[in-house]
Amino acid sequence: MTASLLPDRARIFVAGHRGLVGSAVARRLTADGHRVLTRTRAELDLRDAARTAEVLRELRPDALVLAAARVGGILANSTHPVQFIEENLQIQLSVIAGAHAAGVRRLLFLGSSCIYPRLAAQPITEDALLGGPLEPTNRAYALAKIAGIVQVQSYRQQYGASYISAMPTNLYGPGDNFDLETSHVLPALIRRFHEARKAGQGEVVLWGSGTPRREFLHVDDLASACALLLRAYDGDDPVNVGCGADLTIRELAETVAEVTGFTGRIAWDTGKPDGTPRKLLDVSRLTALGWSPAVPLRDGIAGTYAAWRGHSAG
Repeated sequence: MTASLLPDRARIFVAGHRGLVGSAVARRLTADGHRVLTRTRAELDLRDAARTAEVLRELRPDALVLAAARVGGILANSTHPVQFIEENLQIQLSVIAGAHAAGVRRLLFLGSSCIYPRLAAQPITEDALLGGPLEPTNRAYALAKIAGIVQVQSYRQQYGASYISAMPTNLYGPGDNFDLETSHVLPALIRRFHEARKAGQGEVVLWGSGTPRREFLHVDDLASACALLLRAYDGDDPVNVGCGADLTIRELAETVAEVTGFTGRIAWDTGKPDGTPRKLLDVSRLTALGWSPAVPLRDGIAGTYAAWRGHSAG
């Protein structure tokens, strides 16, 4: 058996530990016996490069997972592209450079499947990166994440750093963002259908045509993949993380309506943008390491809905 790249009971700093991804990664690493190190936003602004480097030198973690990011759906990306490119670049430059300066041996940078060309061949392999134009509605965010990949690769090339990157597909799960102005599609659908059912509405109007195809992965499955990559992967190329199957937004909406108990009509506003037509990841590089997802989509949606209702008392 190949030796693990991560020591047992490692000290691992999780940047962004209160977010959807970071909290799931922190839970998984803790369950695996590691000591998770964190700082709140009030304690450490990750955009502050000098302070970030100082904190990492004080903590001296064995590894770091960079899950902190400015994220959002089509509306948020289209409305605030400046914040999406600038804040993500600031965080990445600060944390990755600070980790190197502090002598952090292992680093996992988490990007997004939106880094790939809008019309990439399906399923999308990692070598599709920079092979064509990006989706215009999230280009600023995608470019920031591409810069993060290149930064990681540059530290590997110039300093021999054991830094890696992973590109998750669309994620969801407990702790997701349900704000209709800034959320991604799945939590937005959950909230829309829940509120429509409670109000007795007979129709919900959704953006676009419903025809784009999307892949969805439960955040706990991403966390298990991150734990494996920290132990077992040390390559230059990013690694796709997904379930290997997709469905149309229309099919997703029908599933969410069923889970939330909405029985009215679903209408589509085709004057609104669809985004990328299809975005299915080739996950063969990850599955070759022995990983597979464990949470079926409908079960995951039901669990996410239950968690949100419990939190919001809705």
